[in-house]
Amino acid sequence: MTEIIGTSPSARPPRRPDEVSVDGVVIPRAAIAREIQNHAAKTPADAWHAAARALAVRELLLAQARRLDIVPEPATEADGTRETDEEAVIRALLDREVTVPKADTATCRRYFERNRAAFRSDDLYEVAHILIPAASADAARRAAAQVEAEAVLRCVLSDETAFEEMARAHSACPSREVGGSLGQIGKGQTVPEFEAALSAIAPGPVHPLLVPTRYGFHIVRVARHVAGEELPFAAAEASIAAHLEATSWHIAVRQYLSLLAGRADIRGVTLEGAPTPSCNRRKRCCSAPSCGNCRMNGSRRRPCSPSAT
Repeated sequence: MTEIIGTSPSARPPRRPDEVSVDGVVIPRAAIAREIQNHAAKTPADAWHAAARALAVRELLLAQARRLDIVPEPATEADGTRETDEEAVIRALLDREVTVPKADTATCRRYFERNRAAFRSDDLYEVAHILIPAASADAARRAAAQVEAEAVLRCVLSDETAFEEMARAHSACPSREVGGSLGQIGKGQTVPEFEAALSAIAPGPVHPLLVPTRYGFHIVRVARHVAGEELPFAAAEASIAAHLEATSWHIAVRQYLSLLAGRADIRGVTLEGAPTPSCNRRKRCCSAPSCGNCRMNGSRRRPCSPSAT
């Protein structure tokens, strides 16, 4: 479930309430305990309250569906997973009660122009390295490792044909088995400090400076650099539209939940910071290249809440 109402720390109960209920329907403590696994939090108490809010939202929506006599028609997802009756009822309720406008081409193009960097393929680097290990917190080992790394660097700078041999002899990375080769790597595949250094290294010869990271010191050779390319608008339009519509949908659901909560007698928990129901997963994943919020729960994709720019 994805949070859709802003959390206010002062609104969180300081301890677990004795009972959570929605219009007299009690949420069993055992159900809250089972739901906790779906809510990462800094403390067990925070996880408990997040789970309680999620189940209170679910009951709020199920009660509204009962009032509207909505009959469940469970759908089967592409992987063969079938919705539960409760999931189907909530999906049908929100499909009926929450509508959002389609994102037209002009709106999508404006978003594209404002966020061009998000619609660009990643740079690729063909890299080999030799790692002399030293944890950043171990100052003595760090100093010794730097001396060792500088000696190895001098050796390969004087004879670059020795790079693979030196990698096998000195590198602490498993890539030593293939002469230090990391193959082709792109954004997010290495630690940020190593990734940042790659953009400043000219392809071809061994880089004349050590590259320090949290793991130690690296002797680096970039064989090839393939610059990323911007995607054309036509290739990005569908994902942008899905992203914008998903954002609008989450705003509309937040407003709908606020309306229902204002009419209900909710005890033992506040719905501020409440998560959106885990329904309509297939329709509400934004699919935007710039979205990092889509998460997997078992085999089912949860809806995301990207921020429109």
